[in-house]
Amino acid sequence: MVSTTTGPTPQAGQRRLGALSGSSVALVHEWFGATGGSEQVFRNIAGLVPHAERFVLWKDRGVEEPGLRESWLARTPVRHSKALALPLMPMTWRTLTRQRFDVVISSSHAFAHTVKLGPPETTRYLSYVHAPARYLWSPAFDGRGSSPLLALPRRALQAVDVRFSRHVHSYAANSREVQGRIRHYWRRDAVVINPPVDVAFFSSAPAADRAQPRDYLLGVGRWIPYKKFDLIIAIAEAAGLPVVIAGSGPEEVDLRRLAERADVPVTIEVRPSRERLRQLYWGARALLFPVHEDFGIIPVEAQACGTPVIGISRGGLLETVVDGETGFLVDATDPRDFAALTARVGELHQDRIGANAARFSEAAFAAAFSGWVADVVG
Repeated sequence: MVSTTTGPTPQAGQRRLGALSGSSVALVHEWFGATGGSEQVFRNIAGLVPHAERFVLWKDRGVEEPGLRESWLARTPVRHSKALALPLMPMTWRTLTRQRFDVVISSSHAFAHTVKLGPPETTRYLSYVHAPARYLWSPAFDGRGSSPLLALPRRALQAVDVRFSRHVHSYAANSREVQGRIRHYWRRDAVVINPPVDVAFFSSAPAADRAQPRDYLLGVGRWIPYKKFDLIIAIAEAAGLPVVIAGSGPEEVDLRRLAERADVPVTIEVRPSRERLRQLYWGARALLFPVHEDFGIIPVEAQACGTPVIGISRGGLLETVVDGETGFLVDATDPRDFAALTARVGELHQDRIGANAARFSEAAFAAAFSGWVADVVG
């Protein structure tokens, strides 16, 4: 496994963001869950601007994240239903606080980019976009907004989304995929800054983890419909290999039923620790990722462990996986097409896979993010 310590250090990024030390800064994020990729990005941004005030709509129950200031929505019943809260989000971001700031940086995958905490003549607004809200703009990717009954409300919220974000001075997208959507939906340009991945942690596994036989397939993520864990199990059946499904989510009961009926052993791991997840990556023959993602941090974590990715040739995987070198990409939905590639992972070199993951390190993110902020604020 190659070293992931080369390149710019996080400390260098923090020094560059030191230009904000004399400015009042607000960092805003949507709702704050326990283990999501967007939350990981927000933590990294906060680490670069430690003096900033941090705002979220609400924290999910059981989340321990000190220093977050919740909006008034957190004191209402709608905090338990994102669908009911959605129409209220734009106005919530406009009534978040009476404080005014010199710089506002949003971490947005719904309406956080519409936040306004001072006039744009005196406040600089930067928005790091994980994706324009999928259920609003691209319901074909995410079924939560695909009902015909939601067509009119969706169009109304799209208009609000565009109108309430005209004050943003600069956008950054987490991938070329999202950059294209920002251009298409919002008619705005964006720089591409890939999310930070803790490749140093995942690559530096104990010797016992590295020595595992790599004898199963692996699926990792939130158990919701568009993540296609049912397809992952079907791929394992077609390949005749055991599969481990790691994560959590509302589809757990359905996944357990599929596991019981499967023709191959299916192991369900609920909310594995980071150490256990690293162990699972190192023991896997391949990570199965047959989903159209905006970027996808999980495939990079797997590659940091030398584990190849077998996924769909769309979205973020086109940027994170080198087809034929660090994994295999296929434009198909037939489990047999994916399963056929599991026999070819022996052609790939573990060191090359790990080296590819190093491109997405936290240090690389710190340098790119700091440069973007300096250009816009400076």
